Amino acid sequence: MDFGVHLPLIDFGQGSLTHDQLQTYAATADALGFATLSANDHLVWRRPWLDGPTALTSVLAQAGSMTLATSICLVNIRHPVVVAKWLTTLTRLSGGRVIAGLGPGSSDADYAAVGIPSDQRWARFDEAVAVVKALVRGDRAPTGSFYDAQAVRLDPLPAPPPEVWFGSWGSDRRLRALAATADGWFASGYNTTPVRFADARGRLDAHLAACGRSPAAFPDAIATMWLSVTKTQREADRLLNDVLGPVLGREVDELAARLPIGSPEHCAGVLQAYADAGAQQILLWPIDDPVDQLHRFDELVRPHVT
Repeated sequence: MDFGVHLPLIDFGQGSLTHDQLQTYAATADALGFATLSANDHLVWRRPWLDGPTALTSVLAQAGSMTLATSICLVNIRHPVVVAKWLTTLTRLSGGRVIAGLGPGSSDADYAAVGIPSDQRWARFDEAVAVVKALVRGDRAPTGSFYDAQAVRLDPLPAPPPEVWFGSWGSDRRLRALAATADGWFASGYNTTPVRFADARGRLDAHLAACGRSPAAFPDAIATMWLSVTKTQREADRLLNDVLGPVLGREVDELAARLPIGSPEHCAGVLQAYADAGAQQILLWPIDDPVDQLHRFDELVRPHVT
């Protein structure tokens, strides 16, 4: 199982990171051998949030050999043609592998901010994904009820084009759609467990086989896996009770059991359970002191996860 990292875009109380700090974080992740550098996406949220596509583009020079990813990009909110143009540019400028993790998002606030009814999110998403996938490959985009981009041609195009993955919490309807058209799957770290992940992956494999695709060749990653390797249980309890629990609106006991927040032994145990469940990659998101957390994870946790 590989490990990647999220850009720490959220201000959890220590202030939003500066450009220099983001660059240092990206360079540290590359030096420590993380496989992927990813950015999540919200326009508005419960805490201050740096723009994901902008932040990811700003650290290209420090990303080194890491794959660049979005996990996920809100394709409905940003418009599929705009997203496709950014992705083709990012892929060309980086000269490396780019994964376009796309999803409709689950926050009504993002939809309200751009004047789109949130009850249209899935209908729009199905059309938007098809548009992005066509445009980044230089194909003619299909026309639907919401988007007409048949006349759009995006030049210059990168070779190879970015991969188009779906973000899904694991509903069977979405897994079936994902199997038919996506290049990979992003699961959600704080919306799953090792048992649920293994079950969803099994159902996805069945859908892939039904579509004539090889499950063994279809990649997955678990995104938004909040991380804090703490020195004391008191520190872990503070992060869960005072920071993450209130922000996510989740039960603290639930988060404590499924996230690598706590002692090195606890963090390794949580991640080992996902490795045993068959996860191919996990994207870690340090909650506090992100550069130090990368080092602590590399020294105290990663060696104990097989």
